[in-house]
Amino acid sequence: MISVFGSANMDLVAYVSRAPGRGETVTGHRFRTVPGGKGANQAVAAARAGARVAFLGAVGDDGFGAELRDTLAAAGVDVRGLRRVPGPSGIAHIVVDDDGGNSIIVVPGANGTVTGLTDDDRAAVAGSEALLLQLELPMPAVVAAARAGRAAGVPVVLTPAPAQPLPDELLDAVTMIVPNEHEAAAITGATGPDAALDALLDRVGEAVITLGSAGALYGSRSGERLRVPAVEVKAVDTTAAGDTFVGALAVARAEGRPVAESLRFAAAAAALSVQREGASTSMPTREEIDHSLA
Repeated sequence: MISVFGSANMDLVAYVSRAPGRGETVTGHRFRTVPGGKGANQAVAAARAGARVAFLGAVGDDGFGAELRDTLAAAGVDVRGLRRVPGPSGIAHIVVDDDGGNSIIVVPGANGTVTGLTDDDRAAVAGSEALLLQLELPMPAVVAAARAGRAAGVPVVLTPAPAQPLPDELLDAVTMIVPNEHEAAAITGATGPDAALDALLDRVGEAVITLGSAGALYGSRSGERLRVPAVEVKAVDTTAAGDTFVGALAVARAEGRPVAESLRFAAAAAALSVQREGASTSMPTREEIDHSLA
């Protein structure tokens, strides 16, 4: 089982020819609401990629909260650890342009109430083959979850987004960190993905830097380096491509696949996701990933 301790948001997605600049108004050509949040996205991605998944987090007592819970459950995710708290659920306002690029504003809502772990959360983490974390919950809760995973001998995979300073007590408990190129630069201050990878490996045992259409770069403290190309596709919407990659990567590693094979599995999943609109709605099934690789 893979546990995901993270955020659940309703994505409010506006599609435009081009994103507005500061002080500018543009006319969009479509709007939709899509269940998302980095934690929920990774949970759905891992479940669709073939894993048993438990989600730990919080939603509000509004209509969005009920829809988020239903979406996770429909994907096969165990939602017994999804708390329901008074007030609004988290939301993300997303603008997607005609080239598939996006910009995102996140309002935490119920996610901001998750300041620590319950006994049930700790039990779920301890019974996992991997724990996935992101940074859309309060940092003290993320640190507590990472330390619980480390104490139980569970591999801890951190997506450091949104990028922010990372305390040593968090990184000391992380097995693998998976930033994109911009997050890696922001975290390390290094110029270029190779230098950023070296800097990350000074603090964690394994790192993967996702590079969009340029693929992904992997390194470990043992000296292993791999660069895996992306699958060439026409991107429609890149929202949650990184979360799809991480969810699929966790599944492949939990299944005991070698690193290179795991990265190719994750790249195939991400390539399928960018050809569809939305976050959780874009994520491929195991059958689709296997077919793409074949």
